[in-house]
Amino acid sequence: MATAETTANVVKCVCPLDCPDTCSMLVTVEGGRAVALKGDPDHEFTRGFLCQKMARYLDRVYSPDRLLEPLRRVGRKGEGRFERISWDDALATIADRFAVIAASSAGAQAILPYSYYGTMGKLQSSGLDRRFFHRLGASKLDRTICASAGGAGYEYTMGRGRLGADPMAVPHCRFIVNWGSNTVHTNSHLWSLMIEARKNGAALVCIDPYKSPTALRSDWHIQPRPGTDAALALGLMHVIWRDGLEDQAYLANGVVGAELLRERVRAEYAPDRVAAITGVDVKTLTTLAHRLALEQPSLIRLNYGLQRHHGGGMAVRTIACLPALYGAWRYPGGGALLSTSGAYDFAADRLARPDLAPPGTRTINMNQLGEALAGELPGPPVKALYVYNSNPAAVAPNQAKVLRGLERDDLFVVVHEQFATDTVDYADIVLPATTQLEHVDLHGSYGHHHVMYNTPAIAPRGQARSNSAVFRGLALRMGFEAELFPDDETLMREALAGGPGVRGITLERLQESGSIRLSIPRDDAPFAGGVFPTPSGKCEFYSERMKIDGFDPLPCYTPPHEDPQTRPELAKRYPIQLLSPPRSQFLNSTFANSERHRRGAGDPTIELAAEDAHARGLAEGEWVLVHNDRGRFQARVALTGNVRPGVAVAPGLYWNKLAPGGSNANSTTPSALTDFAGGATFFDNLVQVSPLPNAKFDEHT
Repeated sequence: MATAETTANVVKCVCPLDCPDTCSMLVTVEGGRAVALKGDPDHEFTRGFLCQKMARYLDRVYSPDRLLEPLRRVGRKGEGRFERISWDDALATIADRFAVIAASSAGAQAILPYSYYGTMGKLQSSGLDRRFFHRLGASKLDRTICASAGGAGYEYTMGRGRLGADPMAVPHCRFIVNWGSNTVHTNSHLWSLMIEARKNGAALVCIDPYKSPTALRSDWHIQPRPGTDAALALGLMHVIWRDGLEDQAYLANGVVGAELLRERVRAEYAPDRVAAITGVDVKTLTTLAHRLALEQPSLIRLNYGLQRHHGGGMAVRTIACLPALYGAWRYPGGGALLSTSGAYDFAADRLARPDLAPPGTRTINMNQLGEALAGELPGPPVKALYVYNSNPAAVAPNQAKVLRGLERDDLFVVVHEQFATDTVDYADIVLPATTQLEHVDLHGSYGHHHVMYNTPAIAPRGQARSNSAVFRGLALRMGFEAELFPDDETLMREALAGGPGVRGITLERLQESGSIRLSIPRDDAPFAGGVFPTPSGKCEFYSERMKIDGFDPLPCYTPPHEDPQTRPELAKRYPIQLLSPPRSQFLNSTFANSERHRRGAGDPTIELAAEDAHARGLAEGEWVLVHNDRGRFQARVALTGNVRPGVAVAPGLYWNKLAPGGSNANSTTPSALTDFAGGATFFDNLVQVSPLPNAKFDEHT
C-alpha cells in the first residue's frame, strides 16, 4: 500500500498510546519526512491539542537511538551486546527454535507470547499475533496488567460491556467526581470538558489518596487511605438511604437487590466505622453523599488506579452501584464512566481467531511472568518468550524474579521493539519495530465513541517492520496456511464486520474521513430507562452471577493484601503504603529513554509526609532506599504535602538501566492478584524508606 505522502502533504494519523483520549493527529510530510505533528482541530474530542508526550512524537520517530536492523546477542544476557543480522537470518532462527520446541516433549505450550498495549491499534496489538500463536499452539497470555479487575467489577454491576456516560455530554453535569483518576494528565481531553462543566456551574471533586494534579485543580479533594474506596462508597450509601436521598422510583424500576444492600450498609457501614477504615471524617462523608445525590446530573469518573489492590474489583463494582441509588443515570452526562470500550463491537474473534488454538491450551497470567519463567506454574516450563508492545523487565511486578527468569541461558527470548529497552538487553534476537507513522491500523477508544483509521505517513525507517509484517513472515517460515495471514486491508474489513455499533462504518469511509462516531445518539443517557445489559436487565446491586462465581453477591469492602490495619506485623517492618502512578512525562515505560522527557521528569522521587520523613531523619532532596522483602530502589525525598502520613508516592516508570541503583519501583511491587479477573496489585505494596548510607535489609532482600 502506498503511503499517503504520495498524494498529500498532511496525513491524518491516530495516537497509539494506551490512553483513553485516542487523539486524531495531523502529520505534515515534506519530501518523505514528517516535519510537523499536531492535534486535529476538526475531531470533536481531540479539538486540536495533544498531550506533552505526543506533542514531541517526531523526536521518537527520528531518534538516533531507534532500532533499525535485526540483531543477535553476542554478550551475556542483560549485557545488551549484539551484532547485526539480516531479516532472513532472524526469521529463520526464530522459526527453527519454535519448531524444535514445539516438536519436543514440552510442546508448543513451552512458547509464551508477552505483549500489552504499546500500541492500541487493532491490527498491531491483537491481530495476526494472536492468530500466529494460536495456530502454533503456544501458551495463551492473560493480559490483565492494567484494567481487568475494575472491568470485571463494573460489569458485575452494569452488565457485559464497559458502558457508561457519554464523555461528550459531560458539560451538562453539575457535580463531577474524579475517583482514583488523575484526569488532568491521564485523560486531558475529558478534563477540558469538565472545565466546560465548571464554567457552567459544576463543582469538581477528586477522591484520591494522593494530592495529584487533578486534586490540586479541583474544588474539593477527599483523601482516603489507599485501597479503602469500597468502604467509602458503602458509607455514602448508608448516608443516602439514612437521609432519604435515594431515588425510590429508579430503584424500583431499574435495580435488583436494593433492599438487601440497604440492610447491609445500615448494619455494617455506619459513618463512624467507615471513617475509621478510610480516614475520611464523618462530616466529609455526609456532605459528599448529600451533594452526589442532590446536585444532578452528577458524574463519577472512575479510573483504574483504585483497582490495583487485592479488593480492587469489588471496589469498582461497589462504586458503580452509586449512580443508580440516586438516579443519576436519568440525565445525559450523569452516572459513571469507567471506559467506553464496551460500545465497540468489532468482530474481535474474526480478527484474532481464538478457534485456532488447540483445546486445553493453558493460559498464563502476565502478572505472574516471574513465576512462569521460574517454572512455578502448571504446565511445561517456558522455553521461549516472544515480547512485543511491552517492556516487562521494567513494567512487570516482582521485578527481581522476572529478571532472574530472563537471565536463564536456556530461555530463547525474542523482542520486537523500537528502542533498546531493559527487556531488549535480555534478548537473543531483536527485531526493529515501526512507529505509528510507519504502518496502517484501525482504532477504537476507551475514552470516546469514534472508530479511527491510522494512515501511514512515512515509509518505515531502516529495516523496521510492523507486527503484522513480522507475523506474516514467521507464518510463511513455519509453513502455516497463507489464507490465515492476509493483508492489512482484509484484516480491517474483518474487524469492521461486527455488531450494530460499527454497522455502516466501512473501510472506505474511514479512509476518507479518518474518524467516524459509533451509532450512538448525541448526549446519550444509556440507562435513563433503568434497562441494563445484565442477566436481570437491571442494575445488579445483588448479582447472582457473582454468587455462582464464588463471590459475595452484594457489595462489600475487601481490604488490600498489605493493609496496615489488617497486617499489623508486616506493617511493623514495612510501615509505608507505596503508590507508584505514572509521571506525566512517561506513559508506563514509554518515553522514559527520551532525554527531553527524562529531563522534564527529573530524578526518581518519593513523596513522603513530613512527619514520616522527620521520623526517619530525612530531608528534602535526600537520596533514600525504598525497600521490602521483594526488592529495593533509590529515590529522592520530596516533601510536597501531597500525601497523608503512612503513605508515599513514587511516580514513574523509569527504565532500570537509566535509574540510580539499576532498579525502579517495580522491584518492590508484588505479583499477587486482585479479587476479580487476575489483575495486578501494584498499589498493594508496603515498604520501608531508609537513609541511603545506613539502610538495613533482611538477608534475603
